Amino acid sequence: MHPNFHFTAVQILWTFTFAAQLVLLVVLLGRDRIKIFPWFTLGIAMMALRLLASRLLEGRLPVITLSGVFIAMADLSAIVGLLVVIEMGRRAFARVPRHVWLAGALAVLLPALIILVAWGPWPPRQSLVANSALATLRLMQFGAQKFDLLVDLLTVELGLLVVLLGRRWGAGWRTHTQRVVIGLSTASMGQLAVEAIWQFIAKTVQPHSQAEYEHVIGLRDKLFNANGLLYIAVVIWWIVVLWADEPGAGKDGGNIPLTPAPVYVVDPEPAEIPAVPGSEVPEE
Repeated sequence: MHPNFHFTAVQILWTFTFAAQLVLLVVLLGRDRIKIFPWFTLGIAMMALRLLASRLLEGRLPVITLSGVFIAMADLSAIVGLLVVIEMGRRAFARVPRHVWLAGALAVLLPALIILVAWGPWPPRQSLVANSALATLRLMQFGAQKFDLLVDLLTVELGLLVVLLGRRWGAGWRTHTQRVVIGLSTASMGQLAVEAIWQFIAKTVQPHSQAEYEHVIGLRDKLFNANGLLYIAVVIWWIVVLWADEPGAGKDGGNIPLTPAPVYVVDPEPAEIPAVPGSEVPEE
């Protein structure tokens, strides 16, 4: 007798992704990492909340209301994602002087903005400034998509900088900061690759029949599912690396001082103090 499970690939990916995010939040809380990575923790919590809302609210709210909720959550997640990039950059390059850090941030932001402008089609200006609820939702959705793209580009750039220069400035391979950034950049590279491949397919492939159209849609689903598997692998990576302490960290996660504490040797029998001439007490 063979068991028969009526679960789709999307349902299986949703279950594993949500479970992995919950485990990661437990690790962040239990190993006291929240105070080290507060925005990263909030970002994981936001993504888990969005997954849960997609399962609980879908089909239970009007379409416009449901779209407004999901788009607002997407905008908030994009803003938190940018704060996560700033948090990781500050931790990875905390020893860099402030003016050098700001100059480096501008140097990282400029190419990302150029790619952002050149990436993908832009909707007509009239559709973005129209005075209606639907136009407002479209503008918010477009902003979330572009902001997510900007965050992914910045994350990939930050990952390259941390791998190349992190060891010099205190974010070496065994530090939590570099390993978390590696996971973030890996997930962002996967997301960018999927978006680029799908845009190429959408521009070049012209289906001439229903079968060809279904084949293209199936290819899109496979791309998205592969990206979901990559994200699950990244979350598992975070669980493993954040569970273990950094080398040189004590039980409380703090750094153990590299210089030994001074040792004071106490003589159990102190030496006698020589008497000063003329200070002897006369005997009776």
